[in-house]
This record gives sequence, C-alpha cells and structure tokens, in this order.
Amino acid sequence: MNRPKVAFICVHNSCRSQIAEALGKHLASDTFDSYSAGTETKPQINQDAVRLMKELYGIDMEQTQRSKLLEDIPPVDVVVTMGCNVTCPFLPCKHREDWGLDDPTGQSDEVFKKTIAQIEGNIIELKKRLTNS
Repeated sequence: MNRPKVAFICVHNSCRSQIAEALGKHLASDTFDSYSAGTETKPQINQDAVRLMKELYGIDMEQTQRSKLLEDIPPVDVVVTMGCNVTCPFLPCKHREDWGLDDPTGQSDEVFKKTIAQIEGNIIELKKRLTNS
C-alpha cells in the first residue's frame, strides 16, 4: 500500500510548516511522506527554526528543504494547517485538520522550543492515527 502523503501548510512556508515537514520525515517516514508549502514563499527558512532544529535533532533543514508554494507539491491525502491567522490555504485532500499553533517568528528560543515540542507531539499522534486507520 502507498504511504499517505501529508502536507503541512501555512502562509509563508518558512517556519512551522517547515519544522513539521522536517519532524515528519525524521519521526514518521515509515508511516507517511511529509511535504510543506504555503500561499507565499520566503527567500529562506526561518533562521531561528533552522538553528534550533540543528541543535535539538541534528537536522539541517536548509540542506533538504526550501520554501515552496502549494502548486510545487504533489497531490496529498492529509492536509495539516498550522493555525493560520488568515484564511487557510485550500488543498484537496481526504482528511484535513488544524493544529492551531501560533507563529514563533521573532520570539525567544523558549517559545520556539515549545512550538517545536508541540509539533513533535502532534506528528507522533498523527503517525499513530494513520497507522491504525
């Protein structure tokens, strides 16, 4: 059976959705394929996110990821929105959920680490649900 494709979506595809893509690949690549995208892109991934993901997980997001638009990713089965403060981008899918995460951009490392930990917990929970579905 094909693994489900999961897209993590936020407006700029530079922080939360990039962290979710990296952690999805790191923690759940045996269960689902992870992608991230946004309705707009940034020239680079959030540098605090890049630094903390290296520090916490040894993952260099700049080596494996870039800011992408919705049309840059393949059709997906599951869409996870990060908690957009604007209208969330729409992608066709079989299942959709919103994680309601505030954007940590411009805040302290502690705020970033809390967001990263929430994303990690959500990825593990999603993996369990997709494994049992």
